Amino acid sequence: MKPVNLNQFRKTKARAEKKARADANAVKFGRSKAEKDAVRKEQTTLAIYIDAHKRAPEDE
Repeated sequence: MKPVNLNQFRKTKARAEKKARADANAVKFGRSKAEKDAVRKEQTTLAIYIDAHKRAPEDE
């Protein structure tokens, strides 16, 4: 039976867990540039629409 290096085993396991967590975050938070641009354009359009429909303060 071949001896097992426990330090190497621990580090390999930690790397695998870190990679799994990174992959989960990429799915959760990652967006393509096209998606980011589309959201930015939509927000700009909505901001212009809202500004155009604000009521002017009435003079007293």
